[in-house]
Amino acid sequence: MVNSIHYKNILAVCLFGICSLSLYSQQDSTKNFTISGYVESYYSFDGSKPSKPNEKASFIYNHKRHNEFDINLAFVKFSYSSLKSRSNLGFMVGSYAQFNLAAEPTWAQFIFEANAGVKLSTKHYVWLDAGILPSHIGFESAIGADCWTLTRSIAAENSPYFETGARLTYTTKNNKHTLGFNILNGWQRIRKIDGQPKMAFGGQWTYKPNDKTTINLSNYFGYEENRFYENWRLFHNFYIIHQPSEKIGITAGLDLGLRNYLTNFVKNAIWFTPQVITRFKTGHSDHLAIRAEVFSDPSGAIAFNTNSSKSLETVFGLSVNYDHPFEENFLLRGEIKQFIDDVPGNPTFGQTSTNNTSFTVALCGKF
Repeated sequence: MVNSIHYKNILAVCLFGICSLSLYSQQDSTKNFTISGYVESYYSFDGSKPSKPNEKASFIYNHKRHNEFDINLAFVKFSYSSLKSRSNLGFMVGSYAQFNLAAEPTWAQFIFEANAGVKLSTKHYVWLDAGILPSHIGFESAIGADCWTLTRSIAAENSPYFETGARLTYTTKNNKHTLGFNILNGWQRIRKIDGQPKMAFGGQWTYKPNDKTTINLSNYFGYEENRFYENWRLFHNFYIIHQPSEKIGITAGLDLGLRNYLTNFVKNAIWFTPQVITRFKTGHSDHLAIRAEVFSDPSGAIAFNTNSSKSLETVFGLSVNYDHPFEENFLLRGEIKQFIDDVPGNPTFGQTSTNNTSFTVALCGKF
């Protein structure tokens, strides 16, 4: 597990990489090496009584700790790029790594990103990348400062933040269309499931008709190991981001998934997750964001509720987020979020609570 790993070893690797890249980049006149990093510290208070001390509901994987100051994500990343090749290597710590990579082997639990890519055509923008990559699904990433809201939606928490495999992408010359095809080890996995011979597949189409609108459709198909049986998972993610002006932006998304042979009693299980986020510029650089979401998973296909040993049937969510930047690379964020479970008597968020109000504040820094 993450807590058993010696942080000194990871720090030594990072320092060695920094020194190596710094020396190499001094000899390279093209200066294609870059070093970047990110730190997101937070405090979160959960209004319900968590079933586990200081730990939020089982289907939440970011900003997980209750009534505690913690690091959600901190990483350092080394990148190289040229006209025909590129690579990224990042190491991370934080509760994001602890809970999202808990099922991975020890050596993998601190890897944020590790991939290499080559350009396959001199005339067209066609790239082949392989390794541990950011997910091709969704508009929310692990880097909180890049998202409109402080915390992630339930949809994002229960779909991949990363994936391991090979990705082929093609972008048209006018940059309006991007097509992608992925061969993957599985659903948010670094190491493939033991005994699973089949690979997973993913596709993506992104359309940017202008500089104000982005339309995206991503999908996934793969065989997964369940609590009882092997089964396949089919998943579609669709979203639109539209920013008609500098002062307002709207994001609308819909996830739809299907799992087969979930248990002895449920052959097909469907879940869906619509959400809408509206963000306003309230001052010179401050932003206010409002998110409304619905998560419906009656059969427990993707977000089984370990608090009550029941499925997470239907949860409504509403959050209000305020961002205030300090200088260029530092961001102070605050968020109030309300969850309501539509099923009476289903203690989704704590030992007895069907509703949940939480408050989270975070300080993000990039370098």
